[in-house]
Amino acid sequence: MKYGLLAMIGLAAFTAQAGELASFSQASAITSGPKDHLFAAYYAINSWSADGRYVTVLETDVKDRLPTEQDVATLGIVDMKDNNQFIPLTETRCWNFQEAAMAHWLKTAPNSKIIYNDLIDGKFVSVVFDIKTKEKKIIPYPVSAVSPNGKEAVSINFARLRLTRPDYGYGGKGQNARETISWPEDDGLFLVDLEKGSAKLIVSIASARDRMPQVEEGKDLAYFCHTVFSRDGSKIFWLARSVNPATARNWKTTSFTCNRDGSDVRRCFPDGWSGSHFNWLDGERLMITAKYKDTVWSHVLFTVGKTDYTRVGRGLLDFDGHGVFSDDGQWMATDTYPDKLSERKLMVLRMADQAILPLGMYFVPEAYKGTYWRCDLHPRWRPDGKMLGFNSVHEGTRQVYVINVTTP
Repeated sequence: MKYGLLAMIGLAAFTAQAGELASFSQASAITSGPKDHLFAAYYAINSWSADGRYVTVLETDVKDRLPTEQDVATLGIVDMKDNNQFIPLTETRCWNFQEAAMAHWLKTAPNSKIIYNDLIDGKFVSVVFDIKTKEKKIIPYPVSAVSPNGKEAVSINFARLRLTRPDYGYGGKGQNARETISWPEDDGLFLVDLEKGSAKLIVSIASARDRMPQVEEGKDLAYFCHTVFSRDGSKIFWLARSVNPATARNWKTTSFTCNRDGSDVRRCFPDGWSGSHFNWLDGERLMITAKYKDTVWSHVLFTVGKTDYTRVGRGLLDFDGHGVFSDDGQWMATDTYPDKLSERKLMVLRMADQAILPLGMYFVPEAYKGTYWRCDLHPRWRPDGKMLGFNSVHEGTRQVYVINVTTP
């Protein structure tokens, strides 16, 4: 395959620069058709159990439309030590093609417990599920991000998100969308105690009003989305956006961080830089794809509270991709949107010298080009850095792929 040759050519130069050997295998599927499969959470979220044996995956018959609350998807695990067998665990009606069911492995039981979102008794909730006992614990709030210690989560309004960004929200009226209020005082970021099942509003949407672009009252809605804890759990990043739900396009974005308790809310960039995709390098440094100096979309690395903005990749990553760091901080994987040949590209960057290695080009069939059911590659690392996973449709159906990584 041509991307295999490209990877080998790139690797030769890649290893010569730093003198250390690292090899990336060609991609192989760990799921198969006829049903479609995808990682069970948004990109950059760990999908592997602590021992590396199981991978959380969503299975669905839906291919070419926006899922509704009537579309039940199967949440399961792939057993990577048993010929990649798919093991169904449970079902969910809270899912989409971008973030799936937001399934996380919980550090409190890293080989046996996951948390995911569902629609139960007409309400959006999260469910703590024990894969060994099949026991369920219902948390009355859907999760958007889970803290590294597995004891807390951030919750947002997925019903409001369905109005403002349909491909990231959930079908059904499982929450009060507050569709007539542009700047709600009682909605925003909630910090959820997963042990007690309680939650507290830590940053309201209304409180960000003076730091965001203004909206047309009564027509536009401000909303929060895309949350993630820093690697030490001390901070939270999120995107604050506004849009006219009649079109749900051309939204305006401000990137924010705050402390875990909602204090010290900071804008990440000057006006005009916006923000799109994101990943924490550690407890202080954060990479966001943004319009660098209001001119060109880039992968921008900086320290929270400082203006030490650096374009990652020395200009070669000047595009909007889903950048994600390996847990040891030595690598960043990222991807592209389809080019003129309908191919998405996957690559890794070595942080030590900013060398870039192309890993593959993955064709997107016409059936998977719809906005609401597109298949972004959405890369993610196994925590030990020895495997890189992504979703793709290049072989005709939506499936989960992995690349083995060998380092000295």
